[in-house]
This record gives sequence, structure tokens and C-alpha cells, in this order.
Amino acid sequence: MGAAKNIFSKVFNKWGIAVAVFIVYIVFIGEDSIIANRKNMQQLKELKEQEQYLIDKIASDKERLNELQSNQKNLEKFAREQFLMHKDNEDVFVIVEKEED
Repeated sequence: MGAAKNIFSKVFNKWGIAVAVFIVYIVFIGEDSIIANRKNMQQLKELKEQEQYLIDKIASDKERLNELQSNQKNLEKFAREQFLMHKDNEDVFVIVEKEED
């Protein structure tokens, strides 16, 4: 019985060490480790949020572009507001508001 116990402890120690190394590799070290997977999932979540923001922005910009292309008054208003354009007989006054700290 003493020999069987000795053999069992040697085998268990070898397998125990192998299993421990495998678990450490899976959790911390490997390319597909649990920690790397969690980081990738977080990055994926952030990218999906960014994708949705950009999709909404593209839709808004397309709507604005269509509005500017279809109406001459809107185009003129946009040019005046964004680029400070004016007609030859007009003066443009720019009022800059100071931000309070």
C-alpha cells in the first residue's frame, strides 16, 4: 500500500503541476486568455458605440446635404453662418462671446 501511495503522489504531482500551468496559461498568458478576451470585449463594445455614433452622424449629414442642395435660401444661410460670406454691398459683423471661467 505504501508503494501504491508513493506512485499515486508522484503521478498526481506531475498532473497537478501540468493542470496548474495550463490554468495559468489559459487565464493570464495565452493569446486567447480570459483577460485578453475581456479587454477585446470591452474594445468591441466601444467600437460598436462609435459605429452607431458615426452612422447617426452620416445620416444627419446626408439630411443636411440634401437640405442644402434642395433649397437656395438654406445654402445661402449656411454659407453666411459657416464661412462668413456676404454680398458685395453688405458688411459682416462677428460677435465673439467670451467664456467665463
